[in-house]
Amino acid sequence: MSEKKIPGVWDGFKAFLTRGNVVDLAVAVVIGAAFTNIVNSVVKGIINPLVGAIGTKNLDSYSSCLKAPCTGSGDTATGVRILWGSVLGATLSFVITAAVVYFLMVLPMSKYLARQAARQKAKEGTHEVIEVTELEVLKEIRDALVAQRGSGHSQD
Repeated sequence: MSEKKIPGVWDGFKAFLTRGNVVDLAVAVVIGAAFTNIVNSVVKGIINPLVGAIGTKNLDSYSSCLKAPCTGSGDTATGVRILWGSVLGATLSFVITAAVVYFLMVLPMSKYLARQAARQKAKEGTHEVIEVTELEVLKEIRDALVAQRGSGHSQD
C-alpha cells in the first residue's frame, strides 16, 4: 500500500512565496512606498510653494463655504465647507506621480523593448534569408543531380 504524502501547510506557504509574481509584487509595494515619499516631498517642497505664491502655501486651507456661517476649524467649525484645496493637492500629487512614472519608467522601458524587438526581428529576418538561400542552393543541387542522372541514363 502506497501512502500519498499530503502537502503540509508549510510546503504550500513556501510554494506561494517562491512564485515569481508574489516576489515581484512585494518588490513593487516596497518601491511604491519609497516612491510615495519622493512624490510627497516634491508636492510639499515645489508645488505647494508655487501655488502659495498666488495664495497660501498650504493647499488644504483652500475652501469654499456652502452654508454660512463658516467659522472656526476642526471640531469647532460651523457651517458647511467644501475643502477643494485638499482635492487639488491630491490631484496634483496624482498627476505628478503619473508623469514621473511615465517619463522616468514607462517611456524609457517601452523604447528599450521596442529596440530589442527590432533587433530580434532583424536577426530573425537574417536567419530567414539564410535559410531561404540554403534551400534554394539545395534545390539547385538536387536539380543538377537529377539532370546528371537523366543525361547518364539516356546514353545507355
